[in-house]
Parts: sequence; structure tokens; C-alpha cells
Amino acid sequence: MDFDLWTFSIENLEAAGVIGGYVSISIVGFALLTFGMRTKFAGRSFAAPRWSHPLIGSALGVIPGCGATIVVASLYKRGKISFGGLFAAFIATLGEGSFVLLGASDESDVASNLSAFVTVNLVGLFVGAIVGVVVDRFNFSEPKITSTSSSPNHDESKQSKTVIDFFVNHLGFYLLIAMAIFLFPGSVMAFWGGGIAALDSITVWVSIALTACCIAYHFAHRSSHGNCSEEESKTLKSVLTHSIADVALVVTYVFVGLFVANFIIDVLVGAERFADWMNSSAALVVVLAAFIGATPGCGGMIAVAAAYTIVPQFPIAALIAAGIATSGDGIFPLIASNKKDAIKVTAAGLLIALVVGYASLVLGVK
Repeated sequence: MDFDLWTFSIENLEAAGVIGGYVSISIVGFALLTFGMRTKFAGRSFAAPRWSHPLIGSALGVIPGCGATIVVASLYKRGKISFGGLFAAFIATLGEGSFVLLGASDESDVASNLSAFVTVNLVGLFVGAIVGVVVDRFNFSEPKITSTSSSPNHDESKQSKTVIDFFVNHLGFYLLIAMAIFLFPGSVMAFWGGGIAALDSITVWVSIALTACCIAYHFAHRSSHGNCSEEESKTLKSVLTHSIADVALVVTYVFVGLFVANFIIDVLVGAERFADWMNSSAALVVVLAAFIGATPGCGGMIAVAAAYTIVPQFPIAALIAAGIATSGDGIFPLIASNKKDAIKVTAAGLLIALVVGYASLVLGVK
């Protein structure tokens, strides 16, 4: 098999950019909503009683896409939601796999896929809420809020006017906002197999440019700002700056996740062997789907959801296992801020996915 690294990279840059158009509006929109409600919730360490965090987390998790899990990871980082709430959201989410099941194509049965979407989400919702409550009940883990003192990098009077600062605060900032706004309508439509025909060619290049710009912005922001404190978001511009930095981080990790997942599935394993695995015994498919779903990002879940829509006799138990195992793109900001908890969530989620997946298989869930 001939492998063209350049073409492969461009395809994954484009795919990450399409996802980024949707995720960008989710992150920025939530940040603006939070900023607008700041006065109402000022002085509160949590916006809701701690016992309700797993319920809130699981409810947010079933929202299609990865935007909600990214938001929950951000809330956890700031100590605004419990570990049980975080875990519940990651268990409940299907990530971008939701849009595969909601999509319509010649190869898929829309009614069957919608039924599977509802079934998997209901299982994830209840399992996430129950596990989250148990985790919080036994104080399995608590968000650690670290206070960061002002550093010279954040003191505008001492900041040097470098090319990197200009890119982070002006050029890259406005470029990313402009590209995200341009891509948003097409990104949403793309999840259902649609698009804007007149803009197809330019959308491809803007998607690639968005991902490339996000990667550059992510490393530039880390270089000039380091680990900025969330408490610095006092103005609308600072809120937007932090949001764009989060967008850049997520899209960067989405690209890495897609690149690695697609390389493993398409190059190392091979599409035909992967299809054979999906057509093997139901028990083995559950295990394979859970491990594939547990890979960071949405690439693995997208692959399993796509397999469900096109592979005959694909067990829904395997789809449930993958759905519980996946943490969506929300795992990337968690990895960046707290690797230890990211490992806990992934490992425990995989174990729960196997248990629930096999239970679903035994019970004959359809």
C-alpha cells in the first residue's frame, strides 16, 4: 500500500478544521454566556449544589458533539464542578460520533440510527449519573484549584512587543475568529452530510488554514503567556482571548488525535482488517469497540459509529461500550491541565464500558 504522508496530513488538517468550526462557536458562545452571567454568580464557588454535579454532567454529556465535554473540562479545571460531574459527562458523551448516527446517507437506515442514538444516550445518561454520584459519594477525587500569582508575562506594562505577542493578541486572534465564523454554518451542515456547494472549494482551504493557525496559535500562546490564570478573564477581550486559546488547544489535539487514530486504522491495521474485526464475534467486537472508543478524541468513536451505520449485524452493545469509553475532545484540555485525572477518567471509563457493554450484550439490548 502506497502511503502519501502529505495527502494524509492535509486530509486530517481539513477534518480537524471542520470540527473546529463547530467547536469554536461552542467554546466562545459558552464563554460569552458565562461572562454575561458573571455578576449573578459572583462569589459562588459552585453554581449548583455538589450533589447535583453528576446529574448536570451527564445531562451536558448527551448534548451532541464535544462542545459540552470541553466546557465541563474547563469547569473542572477551575473547580466549578466535581470529579463525579466530570466523569459523568465523559461517560455520557458520544462526542462527534453523535453526528454520524444522526446523519443521513444512502448507506444508512436513518430510523435505525436515530433509535440507536437515543438508546446509547439513555444508557450513557443513566450510567454516567449513577457512577458520578458514587464517585462523589466516596470523594474519589476533587478538583484542585491552584492560585497563580501574576507573572511578568501577564503584566502589560512589562510585556515586550514581539512578533509572537502581536500574533497572539491581534493577527492570530482575529484570524481564528473570522475563520470560525465562516466555517460554522458549513461545519454544522457537514455533520449531516450537507454543505454549501458554492463554497465547497474555499471551505476546504479555510478548514486547513484554521487547523494550521490553531496549531501555531497554541504554541505561540504557550510561549508568550504560559499557563494563564482563569481569574484574569475580567474583560470581554480577555474572555475572548482565553476562549480562542482554548479553541486552539482543542483543535490542535483534535488534529493529533485524528492523525494518530486514522494512521492506526487506515495504515497500520488496514481498512479491510478493521472491517473484518467489526464483522467478527459480537463479544470480540464489544472489546474492540471499547478500546477504539477509549482512544483520545473523537476519531475512534466516529470510526465505531460509522461502522455501526454500514456494517450489517453490528451489535449495539459494542456501540454502547464505545460511547461510554470515549471522552470526546474534552479529554484534550483535561490532559493539558491534569494528566493524572485524564488517565483516571480514561482507564475507569474503559473498565465501565466493558462491563456495561457485555451486560447489554447479555440482556439483548437492541
